[in-house]
Amino acid sequence: MEKKIYVIRHCQAEGQPPESQLTAEGKKQAEELADFLCSIKVNRIISSPFLRAVETIMPLAQKENIEIEIDERLAERVLSANSMPDWLEKLKVTFSDMDLRYEGGESSKDATNRIVEAASEIFASQIQRTVIVTHGNIMSLLLNHYNKSFGFNEWQQLSNPDVFLLRFKNKEVHTERVWRD
Repeated sequence: MEKKIYVIRHCQAEGQPPESQLTAEGKKQAEELADFLCSIKVNRIISSPFLRAVETIMPLAQKENIEIEIDERLAERVLSANSMPDWLEKLKVTFSDMDLRYEGGESSKDATNRIVEAASEIFASQIQRTVIVTHGNIMSLLLNHYNKSFGFNEWQQLSNPDVFLLRFKNKEVHTERVWRD
């Protein structure tokens, strides 16, 4: 049996802190996303604990009457506890050096391990179609795990929101972008 995980990057938000809400445009995007996903017949919804992720999937959860489960492993990766004016260059390096860890931050390897663990549990379950809502960097690491050609440049091309489909069949995972900008 083929299992599917729809990996969603949250809609446009007011900022980066965990409590950041969606913007007015982000709320409109969340409604459009719900319309897009309604035809999928989702069985389960799991979200990052960050407010912008929960708000992204709330319209779908309400339309489909599905409870939103919270999973800390879907939270955005913390690059560093310190402000880094050159954060983009620092982030780029972490796509090639998976063990690099900045002060107070999480390495790409550690972040990948936690989100892959979450995805593996979903694939091992009896649920056929699951939606997970997460963030750009952690989403990129998950996609890179299954498709090594997905890297820093592909991360830069992600939209808010964005949707990728992971198809699991015969012990193989295939990735495909299914969102239309």
